[in-house]
Amino acid sequence: MKADVVDTLAELVRIDSVNPEWGGPGERAVADHALAFFREAGIEARQDEVLPGRPNVLARLPGKDPGRRVLFEVHTDTVSVADMDIPPFDPVIRDGRLHGRGSCDVKAGLAAMMHALAEVHHCGVVPPCDILFAAVADEEHAYRGVTKLIESFDHAGSGPLPEAAIVAEPTELRVIRANKGVLRWHITTRGRSAHSSKPQLGVNAITAMAKVILALEQDEQRCARETSPHPLVGPATCSIGLIEGGAQINFVPEHCRITLDRRLLPGETEAGVTAHYEAVLDGVRASHPDLRVAMAPPHLADEAMETPADSAVVATASRVLKTMGLDAEPAGVPFGCDCTKLSRAGIPSVIFGPGCIDQAHAAVEFVVIEEVDRAVDFYRRFMLEYGQD
Repeated sequence: MKADVVDTLAELVRIDSVNPEWGGPGERAVADHALAFFREAGIEARQDEVLPGRPNVLARLPGKDPGRRVLFEVHTDTVSVADMDIPPFDPVIRDGRLHGRGSCDVKAGLAAMMHALAEVHHCGVVPPCDILFAAVADEEHAYRGVTKLIESFDHAGSGPLPEAAIVAEPTELRVIRANKGVLRWHITTRGRSAHSSKPQLGVNAITAMAKVILALEQDEQRCARETSPHPLVGPATCSIGLIEGGAQINFVPEHCRITLDRRLLPGETEAGVTAHYEAVLDGVRASHPDLRVAMAPPHLADEAMETPADSAVVATASRVLKTMGLDAEPAGVPFGCDCTKLSRAGIPSVIFGPGCIDQAHAAVEFVVIEEVDRAVDFYRRFMLEYGQD
């Protein structure tokens, strides 16, 4: 492993860039570090403010054909450090692994992309296409960094839309051409409050919600039996992650609310999935005519991605992995990321990076250092190979 890449990764992990949604300071310090890195390397770079104090970092290497561009995208925020079993911002190296919050998700990919870009710049070989790099904010919450990036492609004079993108996420050095989307929404039941000494005078919204939850569980089991899983990403899943209800222990609860997380398969739409769950609730209403239940519109919707196996970005990534002696077969993953937004914007995309998703967001987060080294090599080779005739 090149010591300077290890140093860069360690410096990035030392920086607290927890998303403000999870109580952190945000991405400014990491963005400043990346900008300074590129300027020191003599690479054209700038920041683009997404939210106050939360910029994207954009860099560019000119290619032989300025009418063609390939994008390397990665996020700069991390999740909370709550419940971690190791010091989150102390990048300890032990047993060939670098530990700390963000080491796997996704500062290893960030460091690898930064150094790959610098290596291409310094090697003196002009890549076939313009190379764009974007380190974006807010991936761990509302995707506002990648949204701002996509909007910038539509501005006059901003250049052509990238014809391919690689998004850094922990994939264990596999090229990922399909991933699940996500839909999150609330379901609420309403009852009637009363004193708990006379519960018969009220209507309990929590016990009403129990009927809804049972119906959702039965629907999940039925779908698992009757629906074929996607060959790359597996089955669709639905999870109830939050439940809130009642006001006081000696009140019959007047309200109860659950929040659902539904992972979407390629080809599924927000409208189709919400209609399915409205039908489930219609069944509950038919069985329990007095039950008052309502479903709110989704507060987060991100449809899945599937890039064709014969697309140029998949074919080039597989070819590079084969020459490196790594697994070149495209795969799928169940988690979501910025890749889906780029794909919907018309940019064929794949996911690739060092680390395993099982270590992302974990109490003991780490990345295998050897994988970071190989990721640098992959990104560099891809930059120099994509777009060759």
